Amino acid sequence: MAPTPPPDAITKARVDRAGKAAVGLGQLTLVEHALCPLDAGRSLRDNLVFETGYFYSDRNRHRRKASVRVTCPGGLSPADEFYLWGLLALTFADQPAGGDGPADTEFHATPHFCLRRLGVIDPHANRGGRQYQQFAAALDRLAQVSYASDAFYDPVRGEHRRVRFGFLSYSLPLDPGSSRAWRIAWDPIFFDLVRPLGGRFRFDLDTYRGLDPAARRLFLLVSKIFDRRDTTPRFQVDHLAMDVLGFSPTLAPRHRRQKLQRVIATLVAAGVLADVPAFEPRTGDRAADGSGTVVLTRGPQFLRPAPPRRAAADSPLADGLTALGFDAVAARRVLKNYPRPLVREWIDITAAARERFGRSFFTRSPQAFLVDNLRHAATAGRTPPDWWQELRRRERDGTAPRAGGPAAGAGSPVRPDESAAVLRRIADAAFARPMDEPAAAAHPIPTLADILRPRKM
Repeated sequence: MAPTPPPDAITKARVDRAGKAAVGLGQLTLVEHALCPLDAGRSLRDNLVFETGYFYSDRNRHRRKASVRVTCPGGLSPADEFYLWGLLALTFADQPAGGDGPADTEFHATPHFCLRRLGVIDPHANRGGRQYQQFAAALDRLAQVSYASDAFYDPVRGEHRRVRFGFLSYSLPLDPGSSRAWRIAWDPIFFDLVRPLGGRFRFDLDTYRGLDPAARRLFLLVSKIFDRRDTTPRFQVDHLAMDVLGFSPTLAPRHRRQKLQRVIATLVAAGVLADVPAFEPRTGDRAADGSGTVVLTRGPQFLRPAPPRRAAADSPLADGLTALGFDAVAARRVLKNYPRPLVREWIDITAAARERFGRSFFTRSPQAFLVDNLRHAATAGRTPPDWWQELRRRERDGTAPRAGGPAAGAGSPVRPDESAAVLRRIADAAFARPMDEPAAAAHPIPTLADILRPRKM
C-alpha cells in the first residue's frame, strides 16, 4: 500500500491536475461502516464473516443502530475497496449520455484501461504485470461477497429496508495474455441502490489513493458529510474506531483512541480536516479510557470533485476499437453510427478471432470485418458466429482452449453443428456477398462445390 504523501505533494497534485483529477464513486450507506477488519491478516482468510453496524434515524427521528453482516468466502482486503469504488465510477462514467436509454448494469473494459483510468499504472505502459494480478484477485474476492443489513437506506423509496445482495460477477478471458475486455456485471439490487443521485457521491480518487486503508475509510465518511455541511455529527470514538475504520474490538480503548488520532492527523496533513480535534469524554466516562466523542471539521484542501467530463475518445469501447487498429476519427464514427451493446459484442468477437485464428482469418482486415458485421447486425439482424458462442460457453465452464492451442492451429472456428453451418454457408453464398467486401462488388454464381469449400470469413 502506498505511503501517505506529504501535504505539499498532495496540494501540488491537486493544483497541477485541476479539473482533471480522477473521480471515485461511493455508496452513501456502505461508507458508514467498514466492510472487513482493517488488519489484512484477519480479513484475508477464507470464509470470513464480518459483523458491524451503523447509526441512523428512523421515520420518527429516533436514533437506531443497523446490524450488518458481510460474508466473504474468499476473504476481503481493505485495499479491495479501492477497486469497488473505482469500478463504480468507471461504470457510471460510461452510462449513456443524458440518461438516454436504460442503465447498463454491465461494464466491459480491458484491465489496462481500468488501471490506467484509476491511476494505478503508467498511461504509456502496455502491460501492468503485477497490477493485473492484484486487480484480478481483488475482483475475485469482491465477486464472492454477500452483504446483509437490517436497515439499508433505499434512496428511491425514501425508507430503510432489509437487504441482501452481492456486489458483482465477472467473466474474464482464460488466456492471461488476451487483449479482450473483462466483463463485469453488477448485482441488480446493489446497482439500483447506487444509481439514484441520492444513493451515491463523488470523491477525489487521487487523494483517496494516496492514503492508508484506515485514512481512506474516514476520508469517504467525511467526504459524504462535507458535501452538505462543514462539520460532522458528534461521533462516538469507539464506534468510529471499530465500526467505521475496522480496528479490532480486542484493542484496549486507549489504544483505539491513539490509532484514531493518528488517522485524523493523516487527514489533517492532507488538508481534508481542519485540525486535530479535542476528544470530549462522555458523561460518567474517564477522559483517559479511550471513550468519548469527537467532531471533525472540514479542511482547506477538501474540494468536491466536479462531474467527470465525458470523452468518447477515452471510453472502454474506443479503447477496444483502437486496439483493433482504428484511428480516433474512425472509432468515433463507429460509436456514433451503431448501438453501444452491438459495438461491444462485435469488438469482442473480432478480438477473439484475431487471437485464436490469426490475421489470416480476415479477408481484408480486422477493421473491415468489424464494420461489415456491425452493418449487417444493425440492418439485417446478423447474429454472432457459432464458434464465438461456443468459446463463451467454454470460458464460462473454464474449458476454453488458449490462443494458439488446438482450436487455433486447426485453422477454422469451432462449429458444434456442422449441418447448420453448411446451410448457413449455402444461404450466405446464394443471397449475400462476402462479409467485408463492398456492396458494388460483382460475383459469379458459385457452384455447390464452391459453396461447401471452407472459406475465410
